[in-house]
Amino acid sequence: MQIRIKCFATLSDHTPQGGSLQLPDGATVMDAMTLVGLKEADVKLIFVNSKSAGLDTVLADDDQLGIFPAVGGG
Repeated sequence: MQIRIKCFATLSDHTPQGGSLQLPDGATVMDAMTLVGLKEADVKLIFVNSKSAGLDTVLADDDQLGIFPAVGGG
């Protein structure tokens, strides 16, 4: 299956060229993160199709995955 993935802010370098990722059927958010070189500690918020999701969320063909880091400020 193919999904669309976008990593935001400081994680943007992990977004694959073209924004697409090929995954086996039944793959999870964590599987996608591993493929693009992200660790659980790097990520604060996850959205699948604009809805909050977790690391164990199973992805489907043509899903849109958004990954955000923790943002600091002051």
